Amino acid sequence: MSRFRDELWQVVAGVYEQILAHPFLVGLTDGSLPREAFRHYVVQEAHFLPDYARAQAACAARAPEPAAVQRFAADAATTLEVEHSLVVELLAAFGLEETDARKLPASPTTVGYTSYLVRTCSLGTFPEALGAIVPCYWIYARVGERLLASSSPDPLYAWWIETYGSQGYQETVAAVLNLLDGLALGADERARLLEWALTTVRYEWLFWDSAWRQESWPCG
Repeated sequence: MSRFRDELWQVVAGVYEQILAHPFLVGLTDGSLPREAFRHYVVQEAHFLPDYARAQAACAARAPEPAAVQRFAADAATTLEVEHSLVVELLAAFGLEETDARKLPASPTTVGYTSYLVRTCSLGTFPEALGAIVPCYWIYARVGERLLASSSPDPLYAWWIETYGSQGYQETVAAVLNLLDGLALGADERARLLEWALTTVRYEWLFWDSAWRQESWPCG
């Protein structure tokens, strides 16, 4: 019996393969990624994570079942504790305090991605919110799992890979996917969820691409 996660993955798999082939992730694995590109990524993560936690909290608020409320509320707290701590430590490796990083501008891609996540999770239906948020979990888990096999000769990059390839993170993502599979949805709701999921995975590609290009605002 097929699971809804399998249907979702069929929709996003092509973009996932493009993510794996992106020079940012190739360079992360073989150690050739310029440190300035990774620094840009970490600074953008400092902008991204608070809004990602807000989107998770909005999912909790919209969830119809107590188990889903608990799942997303706990994950919002974990984002601000665990992933945020990783970003703070990575910033320190570049000689940056978090307050300094947040004084640097959020890129156009970061602003667009966070605005999309918070708006969809706050104003959409619960299935639409799931469509927007689940790929954030799943893409990082799949990328971390794939990259962990070879890791990286650069210890900073290896540290990042180990975080998202870890068993603990994989278990968190599995719990969210179980919630997804348990949804009873009509055809229209499934279609909308899949539409939002594809948009999110495209933003994931854009986020790494913007770091690779060290994207900045072209005017002003």
